[in-house]
Amino acid sequence: MFRLTALALVSLTASVASAADFPLTDKNTTITFVGAKPEGTHSGGFTTVTGTASASDNNPTNLQITLDIDMNSLYSDNPKLTNHLKSPDFFGVKSNPKAKFVAAKIEKSGDVYKITGNLTMIGKTNEVVIPAKIAIIEGGLSLTSDFIIDRTQWGMVYGKGQIDDNVKLSVRVKTK
Repeated sequence: MFRLTALALVSLTASVASAADFPLTDKNTTITFVGAKPEGTHSGGFTTVTGTASASDNNPTNLQITLDIDMNSLYSDNPKLTNHLKSPDFFGVKSNPKAKFVAAKIEKSGDVYKITGNLTMIGKTNEVVIPAKIAIIEGGLSLTSDFIIDRTQWGMVYGKGQIDDNVKLSVRVKTK
């Protein structure tokens, strides 16, 4: 017969109570991008994301984040560009229907946090460091981040020299 001591029960209850799980969906998470070329910029994003963020003790440095991005949900400010971005010249959505981000470590650096994690797109995984403002308050998660990635690190070289290699990404999460 299994017996829980009072101390074990209190410890179990405290660990359950101090952990917070936040589902990440397209209703509370947005990912947008801006790409540039000499003639101007184009913006877009992804409408379908799923994942989880979990934190113990409401401490952002303990946050564990896993996010899947449905690459077919990609959109841009120009329908013709949207189709081109989905083609093998860029994301090759038919062969690579998902992108994934998994946080490996989060550190506080002044007023911001540095999220180090692995971003997998187009079959390639690269480490990225994302500066973010993170708050876990009243049962909700708030995260905002603006950062730049070099698209060529994932093999996107179409238009090299005509399209800027650096792409600005913005991530917004508000679960409550």
